[in-house]
Amino acid sequence: MSITASSTAAGTGNLQLEYVSSQSVASQPASWWQSVLGVVGFEQPPRVDRTRIPVTASMTRSLNANGLCEVWRTIGPDLSSGDTAQSRVQYRYSKDLLFGSLTIAEEAIDACSEAGALLRATEIAYQEIFDVLNETEHRHLIRIWNYLPDINAQAGGDERYRLFNSARQMAFRKSGRATMGTVPAACALGSPAGSPISIYFLAARRPAKMIENPRQTSAYHYPPKFGRHSPIFSRACVWGESGGGNLFISGTASIVGHETIHPGNVVAQTRETMINIGALLDEANRVVGAARYSLEGLRLKVYVRKPSDLAAIEATLSQLLKSADDIVYLQADVCREDLLMEIEAVG
Repeated sequence: MSITASSTAAGTGNLQLEYVSSQSVASQPASWWQSVLGVVGFEQPPRVDRTRIPVTASMTRSLNANGLCEVWRTIGPDLSSGDTAQSRVQYRYSKDLLFGSLTIAEEAIDACSEAGALLRATEIAYQEIFDVLNETEHRHLIRIWNYLPDINAQAGGDERYRLFNSARQMAFRKSGRATMGTVPAACALGSPAGSPISIYFLAARRPAKMIENPRQTSAYHYPPKFGRHSPIFSRACVWGESGGGNLFISGTASIVGHETIHPGNVVAQTRETMINIGALLDEANRVVGAARYSLEGLRLKVYVRKPSDLAAIEATLSQLLKSADDIVYLQADVCREDLLMEIEAVG
């Protein structure tokens, strides 16, 4: 099954996400670009001849959306763009919102070991992001996407994802930022070996409302068995008008409390993941004080560890959703080796 380039946009207020064919993006007139914050491809960045628009890729292979890319746009005043010789970050922003992206190759980092290069590359990436947010005064990270090559592999006696978490936490602390409670929604997925670290993000001048899942331990409170330093992300967040705006659901998997549930069973993991997303929707509606969010209003992106599991995941989601036609499926390793899939959402 494939989704089409005419897929509807997801979002409310002045921020929208839509999926557009890479070929179509490249041929759009100047007027179309006036409201575009950034463009994200999957396996590679789309070819876009727009030097002032952030264009990046998650470096993950599409399983059903070949030729499509994400387009993030805002409806509002004229946009400004920025990038400097001192920073790898490309960014574009309005008065309220900023979209940014960067890639950094570990091989380009001067370090004595693979672990050292990963730690240093991650810390540099986040420090440069924070420098941009301070400069533009969009100080509040809303949502951040992290793609890390060989996420489950070992380096220096520890898992690469755990090293990434240590470096991320160090960067947050050095910048004087909170490491729990008011941290952004996020995900961290594995990209193929040899890929650069790829990060893209949304930030704002006004803070979001962070959402935690009553069924799960907050990630920043994970016990030491999951690494010396906990991941830094909220399970979801709401940003926008006072009655509720854009909902960002972080990468969500088959975890209850802090433990993986249903190891080895991709159908059961998919069902448990959707139960967790349902709980996040309920909590988001409670926080905004209205029944604002529902499964029908979400745009889902599903990360699949083994392509052979795709059919089972698709069939399960078709049973659980009124419409499963516009779901994007990508091949990516999930942050825990016993997790076979993960779902993120925007609504």
